Amino acid sequence: MTAGGEVVVRLTGITKSFLGVPVLRGVDLELRAGEVHALMGENGAGKSTLLKVLAGVHRPDSGQVEVAGRPVVFSTPREAQEAGIAIIHQEFTLLEHRTVAENVYLGREPVRRGQVDRRKMEADTKELLDWLGEDGIDPAAPVSGLSVARKQVVEIVKALSTDAKVLAMDEPTAALADQEVELLYDLVDRLRARGIAILYVSHRMREVFDLSRRITVLKDGAFVTTAPTAELTSDQLVRHMVGRSLDALYPDRATEAELGDVRLALRGAGNDRVRGVTFELRSGEVVGIAGLQGSGRSAIARAIWGVEPFTTGTLELDGVPRRVTDPRAAVRLGIGYVTEDRKGEGLALRQSIRDNALLVRRAALPGSRGRKRSDLTALLESVAVVARGEHQEVRYLSGGNQQKVVLAKWLAVGPRVLVVDEPTRGIDVGAKQAVHRLLRELARTGVAVLMISSELPELIGMSDRILVVHEGAIAGELPAGASEEAVMGLATGHGIGEVA
Repeated sequence: MTAGGEVVVRLTGITKSFLGVPVLRGVDLELRAGEVHALMGENGAGKSTLLKVLAGVHRPDSGQVEVAGRPVVFSTPREAQEAGIAIIHQEFTLLEHRTVAENVYLGREPVRRGQVDRRKMEADTKELLDWLGEDGIDPAAPVSGLSVARKQVVEIVKALSTDAKVLAMDEPTAALADQEVELLYDLVDRLRARGIAILYVSHRMREVFDLSRRITVLKDGAFVTTAPTAELTSDQLVRHMVGRSLDALYPDRATEAELGDVRLALRGAGNDRVRGVTFELRSGEVVGIAGLQGSGRSAIARAIWGVEPFTTGTLELDGVPRRVTDPRAAVRLGIGYVTEDRKGEGLALRQSIRDNALLVRRAALPGSRGRKRSDLTALLESVAVVARGEHQEVRYLSGGNQQKVVLAKWLAVGPRVLVVDEPTRGIDVGAKQAVHRLLRELARTGVAVLMISSELPELIGMSDRILVVHEGAIAGELPAGASEEAVMGLATGHGIGEVA
């Protein structure tokens, strides 16, 4: 990766407080043309506030912002936009029912003879798409028909249409499928090659090391370091962020003596999406499931929980064949399921922490008695939810605390089997450690845990065994501590037959 060019934006000694509480404390940041600069830190480190200072949403209490060498003071986001700074948010701001061109020029439509000049708007949008090397998007097509990755392209083109020189990308792969991440890599590389300065905010280590030239780390609102990516290791980066080593993210695996009898067994199980699935999961065990997006790994989880039931083969719980035809039946049999989409499927965002923690108990076990307040308080304390109180709405919690509430709602019903799909997606390093510890502690109480993850270091660090899915079937089994190469070999079909 070539070195970046001239400094486009420089932030020096940025401080910001809210209601007397310091959020940023003397933060320095320098963005160069044609360079990807990663910004990392735990939730609460100040990353979002720094982005808002850069975007003109917040004015710093002290410190200086320079654009192209000149001091500036942004009073509004429009002023930052006019200075060439654009933010690509994690959640898209597109209007689904409007066309690509209409979204790109929303509020800035070209006018001819008193009417919107659609021909010019679509031509200008196509020119930007061509400049970016994206010829597969029709400017006149509605956004609703585009894939998530293509919608992200539209967001970027929308930013470029304002003549942006700086793009800040906040968790850009959070909503992307595995195969779409590679498309984003290509897109980022094209932007960099065209001289755009990119501030890349992500919790995903691999992306940061693959894409960035330099990394700035914040901790508790303070600047920790800026260092060339090539001079940092994953372990050093984690230490900068949380003061702990990478190894501390993963608790000790189970010993053979800690494992109990077979809790869940699938024998030749299948449906329209998976076939011939056979494996056993023991009490006290954490078994990982790996596979590319669309391989069938999540389909196995959803079938176990009765969302898309198995139609062939058998499912056994504690040696007894069972039919799981819907989620309510799964809950009554002691099977829990943490969905990969915690906001869309796992939580009622406008309800309180307390109500969310009791969602499963109230819905699937209506005849059971509600938990005493003291019991619920102890439950939430056991998962270390950080909040103002039990009545705080879940939507105001960080991603890590939201995930802890999801786990709490399953602890409230005491599952025998817990299936977790992408348990740490979109949460910071410290929160990941807390979730890993919770899952391992659950296993040590006798729960059998089946864990799906796209992050191979997490899967390898947490699992007592790894099952790899390829094209709807189990391609093989790997022991604890298997290499990423071995997992990917099976996941891509090149290592089928290499079982433990």
